[in-house]
Amino acid sequence: MARALYTLLWWCALPLLPLRLWWRGRREPGYRARIGERFGRYRADLARPAGDVLWIHAVSLGETRAAAPLIAHVRRERPGATIVLTHMTATGRAAGASLYGSDVVQAWLPYDVPFAIRAFLDRFQPRAGLLMETELWPNLAAGCAARGIPLFLVNARLSARSAAGYARIAALARPLVASLAGVAAQGEEDAARLSALGARDVAVVGNLKFDVDVPASALDAGRALRERIGATRPVWIAGSTRDGEEALILDALAAQGDALPADTLTIIVPRHPQRFNDVAALLAARGVTHVRKSAATAIAPATRVLVGDTLGEMLAYYAASDAAFVGGSLVPLGGQNLIEPIAVGVPTLIGPHTFNFAEASEQATAAGAARRVRDAADLIAQVGALLRDPAARRAAGARASAFCAAHRGAADRLWTWLAARLPRA
Repeated sequence: MARALYTLLWWCALPLLPLRLWWRGRREPGYRARIGERFGRYRADLARPAGDVLWIHAVSLGETRAAAPLIAHVRRERPGATIVLTHMTATGRAAGASLYGSDVVQAWLPYDVPFAIRAFLDRFQPRAGLLMETELWPNLAAGCAARGIPLFLVNARLSARSAAGYARIAALARPLVASLAGVAAQGEEDAARLSALGARDVAVVGNLKFDVDVPASALDAGRALRERIGATRPVWIAGSTRDGEEALILDALAAQGDALPADTLTIIVPRHPQRFNDVAALLAARGVTHVRKSAATAIAPATRVLVGDTLGEMLAYYAASDAAFVGGSLVPLGGQNLIEPIAVGVPTLIGPHTFNFAEASEQATAAGAARRVRDAADLIAQVGALLRDPAARRAAGARASAFCAAHRGAADRLWTWLAARLPRA
């Protein structure tokens, strides 16, 4: 009954969904591409794979990057397999095309209505499905179960807040979680929460994001950006910022400008591309001299802020910086991926709200690989201290690199666990 009501709500929403995609496509044109796939309708030029098909779902940019070690294992251990990679966001699909090219077949995951799920499974006929992190869809799970397609949740994480949300809809969530063939969780707390929701065959394998290599091209791009900025100019980045955080940071900079060296450049990279223009407009309204990375104009000494408005360059932005703050954590949104700047070896700061990466945040701060700030004022004070102390930056960077190295190996553990459970090729 709960799933029937859920499906009815989807049916009510269906007529509005193309309009929503078209609206989002104003700022991110990728949302207007191949809209039919969202409803289980596929163009003739999309490959129809056969044989050993493994399907990986990576909803957005972060999950798509994190899938890299898993995809590498599939290609190495099952070289004859076809990998179908699905997404929900335009940034995720663009990253998939950039990272994997013709090595995978890409498509949108259809909306969670039975007719679209049936069409998707008819088209690709996967032997198994691997859902990255916390992508749980009731009709998708039911459709796979009806066809005997094992569905695994891998690199799984579940915050206390999300677990409480699922508990409130237990009539829908518990059968969904119980239908999974297995769960490979990032940490013990994630495993315990998923088990409490009814998950079976739960293992703790670690976080795949520690196994994502920093490409040499990203480091090269970071060095090139740093030369453009000025090799000796102090630089810090507020990366993956969310709505409201930029204003908090700018307020703190205005109030505590002398906390930073006088010629400091601040890089602000909004988490979502549709906010690039909003952040630039905010800076203009406040009279802050700034340039946009996409403009490819000179970064003059008088420029105070560089707006990172390009996709796929976050690692390069981190590599160009002396210190990094990871956004989504000054406001109660749970934080973004702090492993990226740690992997680059840059001193890393996080705010008080990191429940999306709770275990990694606690481990990183305990190891000295990251520092937690109380608020925007404390952030500016700690950034200033790092920018004025090269020895402290080197020590923090060394701790970050050591922490990341100590946590690698999740991909090997995951594949060992999966290989015993996946249907044979």
